[in-house]
Amino acid sequence: MARLHLFDLDGTLLHGTSAPREISRQLGLEAETVALDRAISTGLIEPPEYALRVHTLWANLTEEHVAAAFECAPWLTRIREVWAEIRSRGEYCAVVSLSPSFFVERLTDWGAHAAYGSRFPAVPFTEPVDPAGVLSAAAKVMIADRLCAEFGVSRSACVAYGDSLSDKDLFAVVPTSVAVNADDHLAGLATHAYAGRDLWDAYALVRDPR
Repeated sequence: MARLHLFDLDGTLLHGTSAPREISRQLGLEAETVALDRAISTGLIEPPEYALRVHTLWANLTEEHVAAAFECAPWLTRIREVWAEIRSRGEYCAVVSLSPSFFVERLTDWGAHAAYGSRFPAVPFTEPVDPAGVLSAAAKVMIADRLCAEFGVSRSACVAYGDSLSDKDLFAVVPTSVAVNADDHLAGLATHAYAGRDLWDAYALVRDPR
C-alpha cells in the first residue's frame, strides 16, 4: 500500500530555526522574529496574530530577500534524496507548515508532491494578510485528509514528521510519526524519534514498514 509522508518545515526540515526567522534575518529583523517564535511555540499567541505581526515586520520584503532566505537557510541534508526515494517507491511526500506559502511552496522544486503554507499576499506586499488563510495545528490534519483523498491513501498509511506543538494534532491521528529534533510537546506521541541533521536518517526509521 502506498504511503503519504507529511513533513513539517520549521524546526523539522529547517534545523533549529523557522522560515520567518530566516526571512527576517535578510531584513535585519531576526531578534524580533525569534521573540515571536518563542511566543507561538509556548502558546502565548495564536497563528493568526503571529502572521499579522510578521507581515507588519516585512513591509520592505522583496522576492530577492525570500530567495536568499531559502538558499541560505540551514536545511537538513539529503532532503531531495529522501523525496526522490519516496517517489521511486510509488509513495507520496508533502510539506504542511504554518509558515508563509510563498516560502513553503518553493519545496515542490525539490521533489515534494505538494506544499502547503499559510496564505500570504504576493511579495512585495500591497495587501494585508487574511487571518482566515493562516494555518493551525488542526488545519494540518484537514490538509492531510485532503491529500489522502487526492492520492488515494488512507490515514492509516500516513507518516508524519514534526518537532513541536503545531504537529501535535497530526501526530495524534496518524499511526506512524517521527519526532525530528523535537521539543517536549511531542513527548509520548511519536512512534520514533530522531536528533540530528540528516533527513535520510530520520526517514530510515520508517523506510520499511513492519
